[in-house]
Amino acid sequence: MATQKPERFDQVDWNNISRSRWFDLSINSIGMLATAVPLLLVALSDWQILDERTPTLEPIGLEWDIGTVDYLFIFTLLLFAFYIVLPLFQNPRRTKYYWREFKRNRPAVVSLGWLAIVFVGGIVGPFFISAPEQSILTGYQPPVFLSIDQSYVSTCVGEIATGQCHGTWQHPLGTTAGGKDIFAGIVHGMTISMQIGFITTTIVASIGITFGTVSAYAGGWADELMMRFVDIVLSFPTLLMFLLILYIYGAGLGMFILVFAAFAWGGTARYVRSKSLSISEEEFIKANRISGASTYRVVRRHVVPNAASSIITQLTLLIPGFLLAEAQLAFLGLGDSTIPSWGQLISAGRSDLSFAPWIVLVPGIVLFLTILAFNFLGDALLDALNPEAEAESA
Repeated sequence: MATQKPERFDQVDWNNISRSRWFDLSINSIGMLATAVPLLLVALSDWQILDERTPTLEPIGLEWDIGTVDYLFIFTLLLFAFYIVLPLFQNPRRTKYYWREFKRNRPAVVSLGWLAIVFVGGIVGPFFISAPEQSILTGYQPPVFLSIDQSYVSTCVGEIATGQCHGTWQHPLGTTAGGKDIFAGIVHGMTISMQIGFITTTIVASIGITFGTVSAYAGGWADELMMRFVDIVLSFPTLLMFLLILYIYGAGLGMFILVFAAFAWGGTARYVRSKSLSISEEEFIKANRISGASTYRVVRRHVVPNAASSIITQLTLLIPGFLLAEAQLAFLGLGDSTIPSWGQLISAGRSDLSFAPWIVLVPGIVLFLTILAFNFLGDALLDALNPEAEAESA
């Protein structure tokens, strides 16, 4: 039985392939749609049908009210699962290579473990640990194995010895002046940090990658105009805009994410444009163009995938900046006081450092470790995913 002779590379009708596969979906995209559509239906039901005071999942017996930020967070988690985690399982050989390169950096491996704790704690923790509630009578309870002068405490939950109130496992990390449990605040702060990191980074990536690739391939006056707009975005005072919106609409986590994402994508766009221009000069890109492949196919199939490793690294290093910005605004009293973020915890103890330093130190150390972990992770990802950059810097 004769077999069909395969076409040579220069005989492939790339335009026909591009047209036939324009709407073809991968298994990842199908899975994403299969989970995102029900999420959209739940969101529409929540906004159009249910009363504002009715929890979103009350019809199925759950007392969980899903907010706008929660919907965005769930959506970004789905993107992360189907377009980052699932491809790693689909390509075990490449994943093993990346892991072998990644684990050479010992601090990065430890950082990955810490970020895994933060991630799992932020996702699962709020289902088992209730949000910290104010209780003036239990204010200034010390952490386990520490003590505080009894005069600072209205009601000592632990033991009292020699005029000192000792910590108890009921509040393992102590409480704030208002009696809010710091351990519960740390756990719920993990959720806030993950929401800031995932949602803001997703928005920045979507705008930056699209703007950068379009600018690189548009060229001419369009490229010049788009890059001048990027200059305006990069030079715009983000804090001033946030303060203006804060004055008009009030503070909120969603508003913080929206404002900082809207003015943080400029650097990503410029980086993606530079990377796209570099990749477009490669021989395999020229071969695709000569063979008749459309610009859309070249960008989607070759430019963006080959720039993905550098883009992921660059986005990973952006997250610490967002976390620090939220903590700084909360410390200055400009954040949303209703959310249990690490910045709010630090702000709650800034006037009590002399006798209750744990209120600031515990969330401060957790925030420091998380930011440090993202920095180590970004450096290790650059070495593992883009070894050429390591060779150039050596």
